[in-house]
Amino acid sequence: MAKFAVILAAAGRSSRFQDKHYKKPFAPLANRAVWLHSAERFINRKDVVQTILVISPEDREEFNFKFASNVAILGIEVVPGGAERADSVQNALARVKPDVEFICVHDAARPCLTDAWVDKVFEAAQRSKAAILAIPIAGTLKRVGSGHTIEETVPRAGLWEAQTPQVFHRELLLEAYAKRGDFQATDEAQLVERLGEKVAVVLGSSLNLKITTREDLRLAEQALKALPKPKGLGPMHPFADDDMWK
Repeated sequence: MAKFAVILAAAGRSSRFQDKHYKKPFAPLANRAVWLHSAERFINRKDVVQTILVISPEDREEFNFKFASNVAILGIEVVPGGAERADSVQNALARVKPDVEFICVHDAARPCLTDAWVDKVFEAAQRSKAAILAIPIAGTLKRVGSGHTIEETVPRAGLWEAQTPQVFHRELLLEAYAKRGDFQATDEAQLVERLGEKVAVVLGSSLNLKITTREDLRLAEQALKALPKPKGLGPMHPFADDDMWK
């Protein structure tokens, strides 16, 4: 069985979330922090041997106060993030165990996963060395100028929206980061593409939404009700029903 490490990215600034109490990965969702919903899809998998959560250094004190018990019980390693997403993931890569063969990067703010989607993208990565979840663009795309007027309609044929998890052979992802220089990629697949490598696309779901605004929390709560529950998990936090961080 191939061994996977999972990096959960939670070090963003959450500037569009606009909540004075929470950053989006730590906001309560169905009586549990968003990042815990994301983590629970990986921690009980037999092929996942390491889970790393990347958070902003400025959040570390409050995070430890609220979630130290989770981290200890679940065996999650917490590392400090950097200025941008790519910097944060690179910090986590330095902590990946030497026997890990594949590295999965997942947005901690994508809490609505299913085991089946994770299975598919893990399997695709083992076949092709690089795979991501994505969905085809359904709407009409407009390029809008600085004056908030339409400059052009962009053909959507062949356009997909990238999601996470994104999974890569260890050496491939390490090479991609080693050669990135100052380039700030918006996802890991972009760095691998720059090497000239092929990245397989696995059909995801619109339910695998990324929480960006407060309204997204309400959508995510409904999505969680519609999705199958993870198997074999007990309570993720001894104070799961309290009012987190307020």
